[in-house]
Amino acid sequence: MRRRRAVGRAVRWTVAGAIAAVAATLLAAVGPPHADPVRTAAGHRWITDDRGRALVLNGLNTASSAKSRPDGLPWIKEADVQRESDELGSDFVRLLIQWRNVEPRPGEYDDGYLGQIAERVRWYGSRGYHVMLDMHQDVYGPAVKGNGAPAWATEAEGLPVAEQGQWELTYIEPGTVRAFDNFWGNRAASRDLRGHYAAAWAHVARRFSGDPAVLGYDLMNEPFGGSVQGPAFEAGPLAALYRRTIAAIRGADADSWIFVEPEAVSANWGLPSALPYLKDPRGAGDNARIAYAPHLYPLPMDLGGGYTGDAGTWVDRTLGSWRAQTEKTARRLGAPVLIGEYGLDITLPGALRYVAKVRAMAEDMGAGTAYWSNDPGSWAPWDQHLKPTPLLPVLERPAPRAIAGDPVSYAWDEPTRTLSVSWRPKEGVRGDTEVYLPARYFPGGGVVEGGRAGEWDPKSRTLHVTSDAEAPGGATVRIRPAT
Repeated sequence: MRRRRAVGRAVRWTVAGAIAAVAATLLAAVGPPHADPVRTAAGHRWITDDRGRALVLNGLNTASSAKSRPDGLPWIKEADVQRESDELGSDFVRLLIQWRNVEPRPGEYDDGYLGQIAERVRWYGSRGYHVMLDMHQDVYGPAVKGNGAPAWATEAEGLPVAEQGQWELTYIEPGTVRAFDNFWGNRAASRDLRGHYAAAWAHVARRFSGDPAVLGYDLMNEPFGGSVQGPAFEAGPLAALYRRTIAAIRGADADSWIFVEPEAVSANWGLPSALPYLKDPRGAGDNARIAYAPHLYPLPMDLGGGYTGDAGTWVDRTLGSWRAQTEKTARRLGAPVLIGEYGLDITLPGALRYVAKVRAMAEDMGAGTAYWSNDPGSWAPWDQHLKPTPLLPVLERPAPRAIAGDPVSYAWDEPTRTLSVSWRPKEGVRGDTEVYLPARYFPGGGVVEGGRAGEWDPKSRTLHVTSDAEAPGGATVRIRPAT
């Protein structure tokens, strides 16, 4: 027992030291506040629909509550999805699923669970949403006080996992580190749990292949390498799992998007990622459908701080660094970007300004967003009584949903009540550009300059737009409220 305790202490401090080194590196890496970035240039890769249109995805994560429920299902009913569509106007959801529910016993899959997930996918799909299925984990799995992995796939070898006031610290408990090490194959005696993981994803992909609402699959939430951290983890065990899982999914689903995340400990805070290029069996260039889905939680906020004073200055520096590193990694991957998680307790000082700033940055980058999360409370657009919170109007912004060409830029200017969208023609793209116009700014719909207004759906608040310009230089349309 004493020897086990001593080994556990050594593991804990080894991993804690690695994470502390990451944080120290961050101090030097973020540097001074960055100037406002330039607009997105044409040629930037975009997540596209089946008509080749660039998708501007904005929505919520559904749901944190699913992580702790035995059935692995979110709290929502179909009426909640309708309310979200009506009040928020979102067209995207990152829907959490759990490996423990997909594969409750080795090699045995619970199709009843996947059927219930499919029912919720239908709720979203019938309202025009794009659904990304996220195989979620935090602190590995319930057997080590986390969520995600089934007990049979958790090999902590009897090492302790103590309760922690700051939940993230559970990651560096000896039993948690050992479970991750055995999953990643960091120990020679480990079982091939990664093979089970890839096969579970293939089973999910077979179930949802061809479902028009399912945009794609987020392979793992916030990967953590156990005792192997940093570039050694991302370029080694993590990339190997991604390659294996991508191949397994492509054997079942040739067309859906596959989303990959970097190591969370560093990338969430604006540090570089070492994730290497990942080949898609579909092909390269525009044929590839691999997307990059990092999360954004600046360190002061990860520790419970708001967006004010010195902490706000630190956050601004982190945002600049995060954007630079994210775009660098996306270029290496040849991938479009979607911010898979960001958010803040809106009772903290400056929280609404922070959320608005991240949304504006995402628009500037041409990146989609999934706010954390839809669970009623102080982080959400609605409270425990499902009444709107001050966050809702911050998230509900006029924006394009699908752009029929190669986007150059889009921006919402609130003082002039003008939504501008610019794009260039792109071969093979079909359909109109679609924009979302909230009732609070566009009660009677919109008037289009530089193009023609087509179908207007007052229920979904969606306006179809076509361009007046077919020249290679492209088009810019401006939409203002109809009088």
